[in-house]
Amino acid sequence: MPGGRLTQAERQQIAVGLADGLAYAEIARRLDRPTSTITREVTRNGGPAGYRADLAHRATQQRTHQRRQAAPRGSQPSPQPYGRDAEAVREYQEALTTVYMTSGLPKMMARVLGCLYTTDTGSLTASELAQRLQVSPASISKAITFLEGQDLVRRERDENRRERYVVDDDLWYQAMIRSARANDLFIETARQGVGVLRPGTPAATRLENAARFLDFVSEGLIRAAEQGREVLYTRAETTPDDTARPRSDRA
Repeated sequence: MPGGRLTQAERQQIAVGLADGLAYAEIARRLDRPTSTITREVTRNGGPAGYRADLAHRATQQRTHQRRQAAPRGSQPSPQPYGRDAEAVREYQEALTTVYMTSGLPKMMARVLGCLYTTDTGSLTASELAQRLQVSPASISKAITFLEGQDLVRRERDENRRERYVVDDDLWYQAMIRSARANDLFIETARQGVGVLRPGTPAATRLENAARFLDFVSEGLIRAAEQGREVLYTRAETTPDDTARPRSDRA
């Protein structure tokens, strides 16, 4: 992240930008920061309407202090594979969590999904998730139940009969199809309304146009998802010089 952590002065500029109605991207440009940094900062500190620079700065200091207290003395961050920077990975996981939150996921569900997506296996047990996120097993159970209901994770048993929670390769395809199909009920209901309100009237025309638009977009989404599904099965293939190149698992 350019420049390290946000300063109090930068947070004050964010507050001013929000008050002026600026988009996150414009605020980020003025501060020479990634847009994701501004999005994460505002989302975790009250949202656009409730953001207060002083409160946000104080809350960040408290979170940093709590993390230090939670870590045993002399402990070191868990070693990361592939020579990754542990702090950079943690920061990225927070950024990914914020993206999930801005898309509508509750915070704990977003944290669990972000944690799963930043593991190489794409799967963790309940105890591993609880340890990584420093939350109770009950919180993990509640989050998994929600995510499973949204088809965002699935359960499986490993060779030791332990239950593992997995982000499936097909997740994005299924989510795209579900999103497209979610329009079907409105499309059908809107067209029923055309008959009730009488074709050609302003209200009926409005509903008919909305139905036609969503029908067109849904068909396009499904077609694009089918055409692009192969991309979800691309794997990194390690070469003799330890570099990775993509390959597909589906022939």
